[in-house]
Amino acid sequence: MGTESTERVAAGTELADRLRTLHVPGKPLILPNVWDAAGARAVVAAGFPAVATASAAIAPTLGYDDHENTPPDEMFAAVARIAAAVDVPVTADIERGYRLPAEEIAARLLATGAVGCNLEDSDARTGELVQVGEQAQLLAGVRAAAPELVINARVDVFLHGSGSREERIAEAVRRGKAYADAGADCVYPLVVDGLDLAVARALVDEIGVPVNFAYLPGGPSLTELVEAGVARISFGPGLFRLLHGHLEAALRTIAAGGDPYSR
Repeated sequence: MGTESTERVAAGTELADRLRTLHVPGKPLILPNVWDAAGARAVVAAGFPAVATASAAIAPTLGYDDHENTPPDEMFAAVARIAAAVDVPVTADIERGYRLPAEEIAARLLATGAVGCNLEDSDARTGELVQVGEQAQLLAGVRAAAPELVINARVDVFLHGSGSREERIAEAVRRGKAYADAGADCVYPLVVDGLDLAVARALVDEIGVPVNFAYLPGGPSLTELVEAGVARISFGPGLFRLLHGHLEAALRTIAAGGDPYSR
């Protein structure tokens, strides 16, 4: 390995270590997810110590629907542009890896300059949860191929599972523990509709490793999530949708002959 390659690997490892140490229960890493280099720079300028991408925001900017409809070459290229724009750790939402083998997921992700990733446990083609063992094997393969990578294992029980609230909590805990055993650094039970603070506390207490939740309109406040012991709070595609809503409103104003800059 040449000097330049050695330095690049060392720099990536340092960024990954920095990202990992930011996952502190009760003092969470807050990630306003972005979709382009300009947004990444704005996040850093605002004082955030790391940058996260959102596949559901990047996909439409590239002309695709979410749920692994983006060609992997284009998604990894978008992540690379974001990582090149900032000097803080970048973690990438890469859905379930675009049906690539674990070793290729790891290699292509590290080549972008990102040092972390989300990997979800539902199949974009069917909308169904994959078997726990199958997902654990994928996570273990990525971990083996990239020991330094910070892996955030998304649990989609509350999206695609069934049963009562208690049954879903139990299944999310079972999956979260299995994914942690497979090498995940953080577990991300994705709740997109009415996150209950009691559910958040139960998952934090029972999974036993750093837990990530999405910040949602009408859900628990940042302060409440901090008090629940959450270690990571992300915004997913929420900011993209918020800003796109402002754009649509401005366009309607222009179409009606108005001034989009007036207040």
